[in-house]
Amino acid sequence: MRVCILGSGLTALTLAKALVNEKIYVDIVAFNKKLNIEKSRTIGISKSNYEYINKNIIKIKNIIWKLKKIEIYSENLKNEKVLNFENNTNQLFSIIKNHQIYKALDKSLGKNKYYKKIKYEKKSIKSEKYNLIINTDYNSVLTKKYFNKKIEKTYNSFAFTTVIDHDKIPNDIAIQIFTKMGPLAFLPLSKNKTSIVYSIYGLKKLSREKIIQLINQHNPKFKIKKFYKIEHFKLKSFILRSYYHKNILAFGDLLHRIHPLAGQGFNMTIRDINTLVNIVKEKIDLGLPLDSSVNDKFEKKIKHKNYIFSNGIDLVQEFFNFERKFDNSILSKSVKLLGGNISINKMFTKIADKGINF
Repeated sequence: MRVCILGSGLTALTLAKALVNEKIYVDIVAFNKKLNIEKSRTIGISKSNYEYINKNIIKIKNIIWKLKKIEIYSENLKNEKVLNFENNTNQLFSIIKNHQIYKALDKSLGKNKYYKKIKYEKKSIKSEKYNLIINTDYNSVLTKKYFNKKIEKTYNSFAFTTVIDHDKIPNDIAIQIFTKMGPLAFLPLSKNKTSIVYSIYGLKKLSREKIIQLINQHNPKFKIKKFYKIEHFKLKSFILRSYYHKNILAFGDLLHRIHPLAGQGFNMTIRDINTLVNIVKEKIDLGLPLDSSVNDKFEKKIKHKNYIFSNGIDLVQEFFNFERKFDNSILSKSVKLLGGNISINKMFTKIADKGINF
C-alpha cells in the first residue's frame, strides 16, 4: 500500500507519521522551497487529542505545556468572568509551538523506512502509482481543479500573534477576553512565556507599538519583560462542499478553516486523522485495497460533524461580535448564567475536548 501526501506542512507531517506507524508507505510531495514555520504561532491540543497523538503518532509530552483551566471574560461586563472550564485532572488543554511539533515530526519521519520526501514538479504526480492521494497543499494544481467549491466567510478582521516573556508565575490558565475590538487570547507556554492571539476587527495596518498598547490595556496579570515578533494574517472560515475526487482526498485546512478564538482548528484535523487512519486499518485488516471507497467512507463519517462544529465556532464568534457592535452586556450575562449550570458547563467542556460525537 502506498499513499501520496501533497504538501509539507504540519498537517501533512502529522498524517504521514500516523500512516507510517501503521506500516503504510508514504511519499510526501512538496514544493522545492524551505517552509517557513512562524515561531510566534502556537496550537491548542485538547486532552483527548493529546492522548491520541502521544499514543498513536509521536511522543509530545516534553514539548507541551498543560493547562488546568480556561477562563472567558467580556469587556462589556468590565472584564468580569463569563465562563470557566476545568476538570478534575491536571490537564484540560495543552499548548505547543508549531515549530516544535513540526521539528519533532520531521526528525522522526526522516528515520522511517516507510517514508520518502519528493520534490514537487507539476507533471510528476502519477495517480496510478498510489492507492490514495491526500492533498493538503493550497497551491497544488489538484486544489484548483477539484477543490474550489466551498462555503466561505470573511470576517473582516486580522489575527495578530506574538509571544511574551514575563515574570515567573504558575501560568496554567488560558484566558480569553472578548474585547470591544475583538477576542484576545493569552495562551501559556511555560512559567515565564505566554503566546498571544488578538483577532481585531476591520484593522490590518497597525504598528507594533499600537498592538503592544492594546495588549497591555487588557493584560490580566503578566509583568511583561519582552514582546517577540508580531505576525498577522487575515481571518476567514470555509468548509469544502465535496471532500474527494476519485482516489484524491482534500485534507486539513483544505477541508475546513475556522476562527481561531476557540483554538480548535488543529483539533478538528487530529480528529479527522484518527477517523481516516481507522478506516484505512479496517480496510487492510479485511484484506481490501485502499481506493476511493476510503474517501467516500471518510466523507460520510466526518463531513456532517465538521459542518456542525465549524458553524458552532462561527456562532460563538458572531454572538460576541453582535454584542460588541451594540455595546450591550445582556448576552454576556446570559452566557454567564448558562455557564453556571454544571451540566451545561460539562457539555461545553466535552465538546471542546472531543468535538461532535453522535
